[in-house]
Amino acid sequence: PGYKKNRVNFEDLMYRATINESLKTAGTANNFQGVGVGVVDSSKVFSQGQLKNTASPYDLAIQGKGFFEVIKADGSLAYTRNGSFKVDQNGLLVTANGHALSPSITIPSDAKSISIKNDGTVVVTVASQTDPVEVGKLRLAYFNNAEGLTPDGGNLYLPTEKSGQPTYGTPGSDGMGQVVQGFIEASNVQITEELVNMIMAQRAYEINSKVVQASDEMLSLANNLRR
Repeated sequence: PGYKKNRVNFEDLMYRATINESLKTAGTANNFQGVGVGVVDSSKVFSQGQLKNTASPYDLAIQGKGFFEVIKADGSLAYTRNGSFKVDQNGLLVTANGHALSPSITIPSDAKSISIKNDGTVVVTVASQTDPVEVGKLRLAYFNNAEGLTPDGGNLYLPTEKSGQPTYGTPGSDGMGQVVQGFIEASNVQITEELVNMIMAQRAYEINSKVVQASDEMLSLANNLRR
């Protein structure tokens, strides 16, 4: 849940000047020859994944922009789109890996039901009271350049200089996405799209190999002309 696909970015590698003796008299002796392409970096694509209904009250999906902020074991903060939460032994809402939400939200042990509104308000019904009780409110973090986040494993991301520091807001306001209870955001990887891209890459590779093979056959033919 919440997984975001990678995009590999390529760049043109260095060009170097070569001397063409036949063009010296024309004053255009310098030619420039490239040395190919290379991978410059890879980045995450944070497009919206499909929301899947799980009917679990602790599953939360973000419809729109934003990240859940969680507290790692060492006390540092991380960010995720994976809203598959559960309640730990202390009543805290935590991720599947045990990272508590920030700010923390505690669910009473005698809670009979839990309701999380689109604005992040968490309301529970307990056995000792007839009226629902508000126990906390979720907030979302937003980054000006989410692609600048660095993956930390477990669908967690850490801020960098490229991403900038997070700004916080209430779900459903100030451009933040809404929190949808009972749903999880699936991966934004589309299998059919990736299969088509793989076939296109394979065909492009085959075409290039045919060009190299044809060039090799032409050179071989030229070498045999003297015989």
